Amino acid sequence: LSIEFQLYIYPDQLWTIIMAATRIALFASGLAVLLLLVQGSPPGPVVQCRSGNTNCTVTNGYGAFPDRSTCRVAAVVYPSTEQELLFAVSDATAKQQHMKAVTMYSHSIPKLSCPGGPSGQGLVISTQRLNRSVSVDMATSRMTFEAGITLRALLDAAAARGLALPHSPYWQGVTLGGLLSTGSHGSSLFGKGSAVHEYVVGMRLVVPSPVPVNGYYAKIVNLGEDDPDLLAAKVSLGVLGVISQVTLQLEPMFKRSITNRVVGDVGFEQTISSYAVTTYYGDISWYPSQGRVVYRDDIKVPITTKGKGVNDFLVFRAQPTVDVASTRASEELLELTGDAGGKCLLSRSQVDSQIANGMGLRNNDGGLSNFTGYPVIGNQSDMQSSGSCLRSAEDNLLTACGWDPRFAGSFYHQTAISIPFTTVADFIADVKKLRDAHSNALCGTELYFGFFMRFLRNSTAYLGKTDDVVEIDMTYYRSRDPKRPRLYEDVLEEIEQMALFKYHGLPHWGKNRNVGFLNIKNKLGAKLDKFVSAMKKYDSNGLFSSDWTDAVLGLRGKEVVVQGNGCALEGLCICSTDDHCAPKHGYYCRSGLVYEQARVCRKIKSVEADGLPWSSSYRSH
Repeated sequence: LSIEFQLYIYPDQLWTIIMAATRIALFASGLAVLLLLVQGSPPGPVVQCRSGNTNCTVTNGYGAFPDRSTCRVAAVVYPSTEQELLFAVSDATAKQQHMKAVTMYSHSIPKLSCPGGPSGQGLVISTQRLNRSVSVDMATSRMTFEAGITLRALLDAAAARGLALPHSPYWQGVTLGGLLSTGSHGSSLFGKGSAVHEYVVGMRLVVPSPVPVNGYYAKIVNLGEDDPDLLAAKVSLGVLGVISQVTLQLEPMFKRSITNRVVGDVGFEQTISSYAVTTYYGDISWYPSQGRVVYRDDIKVPITTKGKGVNDFLVFRAQPTVDVASTRASEELLELTGDAGGKCLLSRSQVDSQIANGMGLRNNDGGLSNFTGYPVIGNQSDMQSSGSCLRSAEDNLLTACGWDPRFAGSFYHQTAISIPFTTVADFIADVKKLRDAHSNALCGTELYFGFFMRFLRNSTAYLGKTDDVVEIDMTYYRSRDPKRPRLYEDVLEEIEQMALFKYHGLPHWGKNRNVGFLNIKNKLGAKLDKFVSAMKKYDSNGLFSSDWTDAVLGLRGKEVVVQGNGCALEGLCICSTDDHCAPKHGYYCRSGLVYEQARVCRKIKSVEADGLPWSSSYRSH
């Protein structure tokens, strides 16, 4: 506290040095603790009720939806069998009550788990107790699971049978039903690609029925691998009904060998395509302000290869909450004082430490449990995802996942947009132009692993990718005050709009701010029409739809944009007037610098010098 007090009275240059030194020391000590920790508080429930299972609120794993609204529902139910699930959907259908499935940790950022209809009158159906393995066919390497099983439990159950899921998301706190509904994925162009839904060969759903079927206003739909409706069901945003069971095509267990390789970023954009087609599980982390790239050389090797490695990604470990809160306080001070250079110093030291510690990979050789060198080799089930902060013993929030909303830890936006391989090099070149114009502008993203790139193949799923693409994730600071802009607000807004509109990017369904979902109807075209037809077939009254899903899909006149003062700061709109930004803080709506069609909130020291009136409007664009 004494250090933080003095930060306000020292000169800016000295303040930056002290802040950086303090942060480096905190990070180093915190990292040492991280490597030894075995405990942590698992996340709290995302559904909170005032009376039993009624009069409830629903949130996500981060404690805030993009619009920061509170989702109120009449009740929550916890079916533990398919029959109980059938009864829950039937009862709500008979009452014409809107409903949504909600998963155990609810890690989707958009408002996918909030039912439609009047606030406080909907029903959420938790899949938390639908978490078992159902059956296995060793002859075909196929296993059936209930939809509420977590990815970690699924991988363990398959491994116990000597089987492996070919691809998965990197975060193991998602459930099978949730990751399928949002099109979640790993990174690969090999075979069918890295999206888990490409390995779905069967699915059972419980959907509404407008007329009774065996006494129920709901029915079980069993979709086989050749059923065309499976193309709608395996990426559905939860609007068809509730997924009950899923059958996956697995393969015999194998191992992976990983080496993280650091190089300069000169011309790296020209290597992305060739790297993707030659590296089975490769991904790329780009730190633009530092001018360096980390290639994850990640290949498939035989099960007989020596190695007991584990992927225990540093950020997904239980972290001391005091350290995470201190890191957040440091970032807030840098934002408050406009010290982008301080962020650059912090990000450089943090990335150096992460690289030195293998990004969380552990060799587990020779009695040592930590990183001892490359390559790190281990079973697919141990290397493909991580999330040890989920399954540690309760310690009263001494340690927790870094974004746990129960303490003042990380709070951020996440933009995840897929760009076709044919144009990704041009996109990177445009970002470099912005980086070169503002050398400190992107340091904030490097506190959250920079520009993280994974590879996906085009999909037959109606809401799947339309091309072979590079998905680029950008995570960055979000103020707890929705009316306060962040450092270099305009640069990240320009990159976001450039990816979406100049390069026709598609959003990740489970991430992104509202503006990420603009023009989905035009981007998906006929595939979206086929999906909507299936949606109407299985839920003709739209009981599983909501204002949010209607807006994303372009239905019933709903819009993803929310207009109002400061709306552009949170990605609820693209600014068209200065009031959409933060003129009181010196942020005004202006054109992009590289992508001039962009409309961004830029900090301007003097409006008069800028040459535009305070109330400039860009609606004509």
